Amino acid sequence: MSATPFVKSTEERPRPLNAVGEQITVLASNQETQGYEIFLQEGPEGTGPVAHSHDWDESFFVIDGKVHFGLGEEELIANSGALVHIPGKTEHWFRFGEGGATMLSITGEGSNASVFFMDLDAALPDGAVDYEKIRVVADRNSVRFS
Repeated sequence: MSATPFVKSTEERPRPLNAVGEQITVLASNQETQGYEIFLQEGPEGTGPVAHSHDWDESFFVIDGKVHFGLGEEELIANSGALVHIPGKTEHWFRFGEGGATMLSITGEGSNASVFFMDLDAALPDGAVDYEKIRVVADRNSVRFS
């Protein structure tokens, strides 16, 4: 099956998914593009995933604010306008900086991120941190925690 062109207005966007305090809007899913996914990620200060890895590449463009990233042993700060690329299988984490931040993220071929985020939202609709449930959802979606 090949992808077809599409345009989504602001009104046509799905509701943001709650991923443990972070709000993630699926702008384009793998099902729609047949190859990659695009997300709008917004979070208050201090939120973000713990160290993890997955098989797909990810790139993050910081639209507003500051985001702290951990890439293996390296830590860096990405300010508004910065792009961070993370190859698949690379251990990484991030935390939204002071005042929160907004990022656009693009995942590479084979991404299962949208399904993972939907599963996480369904398992923890109030955004509570329940590591047992998070691990079950992660295992089901090929996301590995360090």
